[in-house]
Amino acid sequence: MAAIRAGRPVVLPTDTVYGLCGDPEREAVAREVARLKGRAESQPIALLAGDVERLLERVPELDRRPLDALLPGPYTLVLPNPQRRYPWLTGGSATIGVRVPDLPPSAADVLRAVGAVFATSANVHGGPDTGKVDQIPEEIRIACGAVVDAGELPGTPSTVLDLTGSEPKVLREGAVPGAQALAALAGSRRE
Repeated sequence: MAAIRAGRPVVLPTDTVYGLCGDPEREAVAREVARLKGRAESQPIALLAGDVERLLERVPELDRRPLDALLPGPYTLVLPNPQRRYPWLTGGSATIGVRVPDLPPSAADVLRAVGAVFATSANVHGGPDTGKVDQIPEEIRIACGAVVDAGELPGTPSTVLDLTGSEPKVLREGAVPGAQALAALAGSRRE
């Protein structure tokens, strides 16, 4: 957590893959992460919190229903961002990707201390997902202020759901089949 507070990128385990993370309030760290990954700064990066309450502290206008239906879990939810918070994470769009993973204890401790981080997979853009620390490219590991090793993770990224339109859409199949995610969402809408 000291590295995050000092404005350094860090590697944290999630419930899916290792994430390259940083302080969401620091635009320069997000730019550094984009450079490390070899991806455009305009590509969105998710906001990750340890629980739904902490997420809503950062983006209070989010619709709570899908958050409560699916989180914590291996999902990235793309939601409307009418206040355009964190433009350096969203590519300036009116949407924001959010995650509340079921975190390993070591990462949960960090999130309890710092509240939220931005997170993207700890790999080179387009490279293989990282389920083990030794799969993270060396140039990323050495550039980080800390690397939290929680052992082997599943290695399949989160399922990404776009909830900005009239009907939810699966943008990326991931740790949970898209049909299962959509069914869980549909069940929560009926309640």
